[in-house]
Amino acid sequence: MAAQNRHYPIKTIKPYPEDYTETTKVAQEEKRLNARPELADKLDDIDSHDVIFLGYPNWWGTMPMAVFTFLESYDFAGKTIVPFCTHECSGMGSSERDIKKLCPTAKVLPGLAIRGSNVNRADKDIADWLKRFGFIS
Repeated sequence: MAAQNRHYPIKTIKPYPEDYTETTKVAQEEKRLNARPELADKLDDIDSHDVIFLGYPNWWGTMPMAVFTFLESYDFAGKTIVPFCTHECSGMGSSERDIKKLCPTAKVLPGLAIRGSNVNRADKDIADWLKRFGFIS
């Protein structure tokens, strides 16, 4: 069976502000409230995917709360979750632990954290990480 590649942006019903500082304020408040923002779309074919690459920004030490909503909305039993994130100084933070807690029957591979200011120079790090798990040769 050929690999199926599908990009699914996790978007909320209420969009985040365009302004970075305002977005960080909203993100901080969502985390403080342990909020679960409503998602704009449903992924209708999760069962057809065995490996889920989960990308997100590290906001306040973990994933955005919308990613928590996403992970709580589906059954990831038997699936492999491959997390990666951008950050400015906190790496993966607690996100890998949070994913494992939310998806206890999934296999969660060690994630890749890329400093936001280094994204344009991260090709080698990304390739090495993908090779490490056999996703590319």
